[in-house]
Amino acid sequence: MSSVATLPDRLGEYTEQMVAETGGDTRDGLVERLSLHALALGAVLLLVLPVVVAAIVSTKPTGIVTSVADLVPGRSGAANYRRALVGLGFWRFMLNSFVMAAIIVVGKLLVAALAALAIVYYRLPYKNLVFLVVLFTLMLPVPVRFVPLYRLVVELGWNNSFLAITVPYLASATTVFILRQHFRSIPSSLVETAKLDGVGPLRFLVSVLVPMSRGIIVGVSVIMFVYAWNQYLWPLVIIDTEGQQVAQVGLSLLRGQASSGEIAWSMVMTGSILTLLPPLALLVAFRKPLLETFTLQQR
Repeated sequence: MSSVATLPDRLGEYTEQMVAETGGDTRDGLVERLSLHALALGAVLLLVLPVVVAAIVSTKPTGIVTSVADLVPGRSGAANYRRALVGLGFWRFMLNSFVMAAIIVVGKLLVAALAALAIVYYRLPYKNLVFLVVLFTLMLPVPVRFVPLYRLVVELGWNNSFLAITVPYLASATTVFILRQHFRSIPSSLVETAKLDGVGPLRFLVSVLVPMSRGIIVGVSVIMFVYAWNQYLWPLVIIDTEGQQVAQVGLSLLRGQASSGEIAWSMVMTGSILTLLPPLALLVAFRKPLLETFTLQQR
């Protein structure tokens, strides 16, 4: 009863707070602010709704939904997830994706950090032109590179291996651009001091730039991990063995079996939720460095 009795008081306090934040405009400002909150809430619900529906369907025996009344959690959730991970071997696809993403993240950071170090702190001939050429690679669609890249990988004998799905992704123009912009925001006095102390390039990178760029590096790593985790087309083309496939291709294999009637659609939604969990956990855990990554500073 006490909580019900205090509800109008809480609403009144919230209204007064909203009015105060809008600068004293009692009606127009309050309506505008409430409209913005309602719009933001509606957008969030619209984005979350497919994930909620997939999670509900993954708990049903068959996963067939014909009406809104069917969107009620079932009792087969634990059995479905156990069957997908163990019975259908989806854990192997997820492990392959994790290993691939980890290798790509580490390799991209090394290559991009060295490239940004050279572009920002060293006098190289035509380095601005080189940087423009690096950025120009962003304009090339990925499918355009598939045919020559496929021929190169096959000639090197890398097809059907982790080299094929990791080495082509080690060069990233986006990562070079982000690290370059951040390195340019670091005071030049540190560079001069390091030169006077005789600090070499690699030591300067490891001892000065990396500690000062920890937040940016974490944010970029999360972006690169999500990008690598979601790779589908290239692993599908270059990997022939099912046991070496990644999670996205494994999910399509579940979808193909479901369409033939061997596996219920609940298995497809179960695999979708399992595929969503690792990148979602990283985004939630490192949301602050991720936001810092998009706040680029330029000297």
